Amino acid sequence: MLENDLLVYLEGFLTVERKRRFLEVLAQRTRFLTVAIEDVFQLHNTSAVIRSCDAFGIQDVHVVEDRFGKRLDKNIAMGAEQWVDVYRHETTVKCIDHLKSRGYRIIATTPHTNSDSLQNFSPKLRTALFFGTEREGLSEEVLQKADGFLRIPMVGFSESLNISVAAAIILETLSKRLRTSSLDWRLTPVEILEKRLDWTKKSIKDVEGIIRRYSPD
Repeated sequence: MLENDLLVYLEGFLTVERKRRFLEVLAQRTRFLTVAIEDVFQLHNTSAVIRSCDAFGIQDVHVVEDRFGKRLDKNIAMGAEQWVDVYRHETTVKCIDHLKSRGYRIIATTPHTNSDSLQNFSPKLRTALFFGTEREGLSEEVLQKADGFLRIPMVGFSESLNISVAAAIILETLSKRLRTSSLDWRLTPVEILEKRLDWTKKSIKDVEGIIRRYSPD
């Protein structure tokens, strides 16, 4: 109740158009699909994937920063990071364990010969899509622990795509299929309330000072 009261108060500092836009975007957000990016060296690729997640309604992104450290370029992300929840993991194993403990099926994106074609793949359970490094692809940890494999069908000489391009193609395709399915893919009312409050706070200058002056009485 207190969070709801605070949200109503803070939304008074937003325009009607801003509040409406938040509701429109949250109505299309999902945690049914999530993305995990493993040790991507080119920092602009990580940022581009986060931007694609925002564009296609994926709320959570998991970044493994084992070998190359923090590579997120906020300028290239163009502000997308404030609308998408980014979780950082020290190792691939910790990331996989975290996702599996939350009921996610691990899907490795790879041109592996046993991979399902994107044309035929539809997520039936909560799915975490893993994308690997530009040069080496996904690690053995992911390939060994994966519940399935996914590839983009290609008919040219190239056997692989840049990670940011591959992620955009896969997310656009799967998010569209998810929204036309009968699966319960939307955020819960509690999750929507949490994100409305979070986004509202991020939209107000000196919000901490405003909150300190706020009195529910």
